[in-house]
Amino acid sequence: MKLILPVELVNDIEPQLPSDITFVRVDSDGNFDGDPSDAEVYLNGFKLKNTTLHKVLAAAPKIRWQHTPSSGVNHILTPTFLKHDIVLTNGSGVHAIPMAEFVLSFMLFYAKKVQKLQELQTSKYWFKWLELEELYNKTILIIGTGNIGKEIAVRAKAFGMRIWGSRRHPEPLPNFDKIVDANEWRLLLGDADYVVVATPLTPETKGLIDAEALRLMRPSAYLINIARGAIVDESALITALQEGWIAGAGLDTFETEPLPPESPLWSLNNVFVTPHCSALTPQLRPRIVALFLDNLARYLQGQALRNVVDKNAGY
Repeated sequence: MKLILPVELVNDIEPQLPSDITFVRVDSDGNFDGDPSDAEVYLNGFKLKNTTLHKVLAAAPKIRWQHTPSSGVNHILTPTFLKHDIVLTNGSGVHAIPMAEFVLSFMLFYAKKVQKLQELQTSKYWFKWLELEELYNKTILIIGTGNIGKEIAVRAKAFGMRIWGSRRHPEPLPNFDKIVDANEWRLLLGDADYVVVATPLTPETKGLIDAEALRLMRPSAYLINIARGAIVDESALITALQEGWIAGAGLDTFETEPLPPESPLWSLNNVFVTPHCSALTPQLRPRIVALFLDNLARYLQGQALRNVVDKNAGY
């Protein structure tokens, strides 16, 4: 059997492949180093472009299973892809630990006034009576209670926070004090100290955090987005931050990436901007490879694959 592997992951995967498996490499522009026409399995690379995806699909008509390292699949579910009978699996779960830790870093950054403390150090000013906040007994509302949302809840619970969540089909989950459905989360915004966006980008969630939602939040509350930029109405968010509808934001994802230099988000003093890096740790690549190889073994044995994407739901 033949695989199509992205150039950036070949060195990690090749030593662990069964001896009867062959592969061709594909680069980020969809160029191959061999004949992909009889390949059954396609592991796409990071930051997959539509043009690359479509070139691969055209060159490899026998693909039956595609795996993507990302959790989000909105960039893959194009009309061209959906015409093909291909099982799609994603990397859900491999990013959860570092991204959950990142959410805590955003919250602690604001609660412990890290920016102010750094300014005091730079000016060599000993301001003893600077009052800091606690996460203890604060309320966090997590929009999306998948693998990432669950890992956030584990860590927030250790800080003694109240943890609320929102998901399409509510059910009790460990560490959550309350879970509501996709139509009820707005009712909780006025009582949340931190609102965390951790839901997939789908047609239903695009622009989910709009002006109305931001208006419902407390003036002392913070918005954190580690999911996809398009889930938040960026224009409305900028207005909310400039006019004090909310206290601040921690943003790792944006509508346009890289974030344009002219964006007001760069210079607002109540925004912590990071370059879509919340999942990037040395442990990420081994987790990606392990998940793919486990699924490859399942595929070869005719077993059910892990993380099969519901193409209709978009995740």
